Amino acid sequence: MLKGKSAVITGGVRGIGRAIAEIFCKNGADVLLCYKSNDAAAEKTQDELAHYGTKVEILKGDVADPAFAAEAVAKAKADFGKIDILVNNAGITRDKLMIQMKNDDFDSVVDTNLKGSFYFLKEISSVMIRQRAGSIINLASVVGVKGNPGQVNYAASKAGVIGMTMSAAKELGRRNVRVNAIAPGFIETDMTGVLNDEQKKKMSEVISLGKMGLPEDVANVALFLASDLSGYITAQTICVDGGMSI
Repeated sequence: MLKGKSAVITGGVRGIGRAIAEIFCKNGADVLLCYKSNDAAAEKTQDELAHYGTKVEILKGDVADPAFAAEAVAKAKADFGKIDILVNNAGITRDKLMIQMKNDDFDSVVDTNLKGSFYFLKEISSVMIRQRAGSIINLASVVGVKGNPGQVNYAASKAGVIGMTMSAAKELGRRNVRVNAIAPGFIETDMTGVLNDEQKKKMSEVISLGKMGLPEDVANVALFLASDLSGYITAQTICVDGGMSI
């Protein structure tokens, strides 16, 4: 489905990002995986995904730094010759009730989740405009759609991603560049791994399908949005939440 295409994936060495990277490689894409700190995980992911026979490159940096976005785009162009797909996946949480939340808790989440996505969106869209082709996939969250107690900062960042997705889609559509968002619900990743069994049970009770999702559930939607199968889809936010947002 992605043979001959190349992708840049932020937060690409663990959790949802790694699952997306793997399904892209399985389907023939070359990938540049951006990560912030875990060198061992990055090198392990690179080695494992290289077995699929496509190019797998890694690049360390902070998406909250606009210079890193420029560096990533330059490297992807040098390594692959073009950039067909961007997946803005990197994200953090600093959960606290609003009255206990420090300004830095708010700023750091917005800097990474929203501004980081903007920096990569801006840099790569300029490449895709010249190519007159591309698919941009922003990872939002069901929390950005519905809100959630203790996550004012996270909800604000992800709601911003959804608004940015729709606006960018309107700007870039005439250049054949599509921009969509995926809004995961409760997915079994490192972020939810800190929850105990009772907390997970309560979460599952508000999900129509009665269970948490897997990173692969999100990756399958990302593959669809990255491929030509979704060639007439843009400005959409697809909830992958088991019916939680109903």
